[in-house]
Amino acid sequence: MPSGLAALLDDIATITKVAAASVDDVAAAAGKASSKAAGVVIDDTAVTPQYVTGFTPDRELPIIWRIAKGSLFNKLVIILPVALLLSLFLPWAITPLLMLGGAYLCFEGAEKVLEKLSPHEEESLAEEVAELTSAEHEQIMVKGAVRTDFILSAEIMAIALNEVKQLAETSVWLEAATLAVVAVAITIAVYGVVGLIVKMDDIGLNMAKRRLGVTRAIGRALVRGMPKLLAVLSTVGTAAMLWVGGQIVIHGFGVHPAEYAGLHKGALAWFVDAALCGVFGLALGAIIVWVHHKVSGAKGN
Repeated sequence: MPSGLAALLDDIATITKVAAASVDDVAAAAGKASSKAAGVVIDDTAVTPQYVTGFTPDRELPIIWRIAKGSLFNKLVIILPVALLLSLFLPWAITPLLMLGGAYLCFEGAEKVLEKLSPHEEESLAEEVAELTSAEHEQIMVKGAVRTDFILSAEIMAIALNEVKQLAETSVWLEAATLAVVAVAITIAVYGVVGLIVKMDDIGLNMAKRRLGVTRAIGRALVRGMPKLLAVLSTVGTAAMLWVGGQIVIHGFGVHPAEYAGLHKGALAWFVDAALCGVFGLALGAIIVWVHHKVSGAKGN
């Protein structure tokens, strides 16, 4: 074999090995980062279904697809480059920005709580249907979901970036590739699960029409149970906004509530931390809601 061709093949083999090692590094870093961000991913999954509840079945998956596209845009086009630039030039600014986003989550969660507690006029069934089927309502819900997703996605990407930076050997390209993999994988996982959740009643309805008795029984159970599950998820989603938002703000100050109770690890420590952060998030959100309404009222006058 001519020496030139042999050298070329040797170079190609070397490049292939380096590329394979890089892919392995990205996959390993992405897996580790995703596991660390699992808590926020679960919160994101719990929050989203409430934005799809009430729509006709034919609009559910298109709406989820619109939210998923907005989520990918958030992660890949806005958060990823901004996170890398901040980590290179203004690393100190990441925590305050996350805390600002956490405060917004507290505001949104508290507003939902206050809406449920405040008395309001009952709308007729025709008015409710007209509102739910309007293009304007759909647009509002999609924008709200994408906006909330932005904050949760920023937290996920910040956790992922922090994990990658702890590797022995890292580079801006490894960080960028890892964040991109995490963004795509988590978006597919979250909105795949959300899509399955909101379509379970349709799946149950289809199963209830089958001949096999067990299949019909499972289908009827799904049809009866999904409205209750969605109601629970709506409550959990609101709670998630409050405890994640409160947690971002409190942890940004370097405070970990569970540690003051002598708890450092385990399920009890997580529960205590989430509960105390949720209470703080509700209090902070209520203050922001009050200020927001006062400012809005003053502008209206």
